[in-house]
Amino acid sequence: MKQLVVAFALLLACALPAHAAALAGHVTDAAGAPLADAVVTVPELGLRAITHADGSFSLPAAGPGAYTLVVRRSGYAPARIAFQLPASSPLEVKLTPTPIEIAPVQVTASRAPIDPDRSPQPSATLSGERLQREHTVSLAQAIEELPGMRNLSTGEQVGKPVIRGLAGPRVLVLEDGYRLEDYSWSDEDGPSVDAWLTDRVEVVRGPASVLYGSDALGGVVNAVPADLPSSASGKATTRAAAGIYGASNNSEFGTALRLEHAVGGFGGRLFVVGRHGDDLSTPDGKIPNTGFGAFNGETALGLRGTTSSATLRAAHYGGEFKLLEADAPPGEQQEEEGGPERKTSDNRVQLGGNLLLGGIRFESKAQWQNHSLIEVADEPGDSAAAGSEAEQFHLVLDTYELDLLGHHGKEGAVRGTIGVSGLAQTNDTRGPIPLVPDAKTLSASAFALEQVDDGPWSYLAGGRFDQRHLEADNNLALALPDQSRDDTQGSLQFGLVYRLSGALSLAGNAGKGWRSPSLFELYANGPHLGESRYELGDPDLEPERSIELDASLRWRSERARAELTGFQNMITDFIFLVPNGTHRVVGADTLDVQVYDQADANLVGGEASGELEATRSLVLRARADYVSGQNQKTDSPLPQIPPFRAAVESELHTSKLKWAEQARVGIEAEYVANQNRLGPFDEATGAYTLIHLDAGMARAISGRPFRFELRVRNLTDHAYRDFMSRYKRFALDPGRNVVLQISTGL
Repeated sequence: MKQLVVAFALLLACALPAHAAALAGHVTDAAGAPLADAVVTVPELGLRAITHADGSFSLPAAGPGAYTLVVRRSGYAPARIAFQLPASSPLEVKLTPTPIEIAPVQVTASRAPIDPDRSPQPSATLSGERLQREHTVSLAQAIEELPGMRNLSTGEQVGKPVIRGLAGPRVLVLEDGYRLEDYSWSDEDGPSVDAWLTDRVEVVRGPASVLYGSDALGGVVNAVPADLPSSASGKATTRAAAGIYGASNNSEFGTALRLEHAVGGFGGRLFVVGRHGDDLSTPDGKIPNTGFGAFNGETALGLRGTTSSATLRAAHYGGEFKLLEADAPPGEQQEEEGGPERKTSDNRVQLGGNLLLGGIRFESKAQWQNHSLIEVADEPGDSAAAGSEAEQFHLVLDTYELDLLGHHGKEGAVRGTIGVSGLAQTNDTRGPIPLVPDAKTLSASAFALEQVDDGPWSYLAGGRFDQRHLEADNNLALALPDQSRDDTQGSLQFGLVYRLSGALSLAGNAGKGWRSPSLFELYANGPHLGESRYELGDPDLEPERSIELDASLRWRSERARAELTGFQNMITDFIFLVPNGTHRVVGADTLDVQVYDQADANLVGGEASGELEATRSLVLRARADYVSGQNQKTDSPLPQIPPFRAAVESELHTSKLKWAEQARVGIEAEYVANQNRLGPFDEATGAYTLIHLDAGMARAISGRPFRFELRVRNLTDHAYRDFMSRYKRFALDPGRNVVLQISTGL
């Protein structure tokens, strides 16, 4: 921690603003009328400003070089402009009205801003209004509407992102490019990110091991917070934002408060979010012991100079999540305090810096993360009402991470990123049930990813080398001596895009990725009461290695977008749990013993999505995805593979109401097929169709813009069981849920 503070001070000293002209411009609509409250950013430098009433904006000066200006405003198509500094004149930006939200740039797929249409990698982005409508504490649930994305859920409070049938340690979750390390073995330990603290979420489908190493075998989810505010003049600016919501199904409510301040090149933000939810309700009644409480937040400081910048951010994610017991009889009512409970605490300190030197942007990212996971259960023989609990296990993971990157080139030329990464991690096992031994992990890597545009063609190629060392301490309770292992792996990636016309393009991608076995897959020897199993690891497991091929047909025009993608992912030494036919008695529970095994696996599937501006007021959307996974050793399905899903949506927009600047109302029908291709521990679920409603409007009150959102999920209160829900064996999924959200400035 002390080292991070010293490093930040040094970066601040390098980032002192120099005397130079600010970057300025105007934002107008197609008719030339000024647009206020448009968000203007320069992603390479982390600069952000809000346009004034006359549409003008100004940003702190930056050194000579090639940059990207992105302008976004609700109700308009975002603009993306490549420009050079020094600029000879102010930048003039015209926005075109459209209800279709388009991602102007994507960072995750290349580690630098890039036009998504020029990236071979299949990706998707959720941002703007569509992200802000999501009230959920679960990031995975918030992005489940993206093609190829599903949510491995434990009630409303915990969700794990699923990309093309892969989840847990095979999907890497990032926060603004920083790895988020957690205990991904557990169904009840989801990513420590609050959707309300996120400006946009970028998803890369398929192996991204070249850029991010182990754990990116199935893909990457990057939750990107908003850039810090900037002010080009010496005049200080302060902006406040707030939001509140309530949900009927589980009497859930939450609130968010944000305060931002900027003067010159300095910017700061304080953001806090509080949430509380009671038991979930289904058409059959309440699900006992499924409430939660959470308190999350961040504070960030940044300084921008002409050739350098520095940002220091501290974030907290934590809460108490109650869990339905795996062996609880259906319909049995319990007191709210009864049953197991997870207590999660995640604290992060992130230090980032940029330095422009000789046409190259050098970037550094350093992070310390402390992740704590505790499970408690009722004391045997004591009543739940008495509140007597016993700690089952307590795990603490400390991670130190450092990335040093060099970004070079500009549009129309060879451009890319070269970097090195290092990670040091310690696992501290506390509590009466150890589960896994104390352990230390060290890893180092070097990589390069390059892209070139040549007329209608865009080519991408990259490679990475990883070295990983793990040491596990002896543990008598686990019957484990001192152990160590080393994994040395390489990753490769190739891709291309060919533009057949101005709107139609073909893309292909081939990636070779890998994943090191987790600490639990190697050394687990303990119960998971909330999941009703006793796990045994295997120290001789080999790393998983994959080769994934995918091809896409993309259509982009002013009023329509569509994409059709097919993929095949061949994984060698796929790791999975199987029952060994024995049981262990732990207290009052008798648990099935499950052991980790390996076999080659094959996953095939595809995604389709489309969005059409049928009229200036009506938007039509459709999406579908499917994946099939097969264990090649046993010739049987892989576990927890989601069934086919399709959805259609229509959304009506208007800006002609006297009492609202913008308003919309939409209806969506979502169909999920039955799943009877079952792996170990899976249980078949039937097909179902859900109807969802959305409505919203923007209205100025006392000169301040407010947004009102009304959502109705499962409008018909349909009884169904989601195959990706951990509760499907014990209870129905939630019934009708009415959510009202009011916000200003968020």
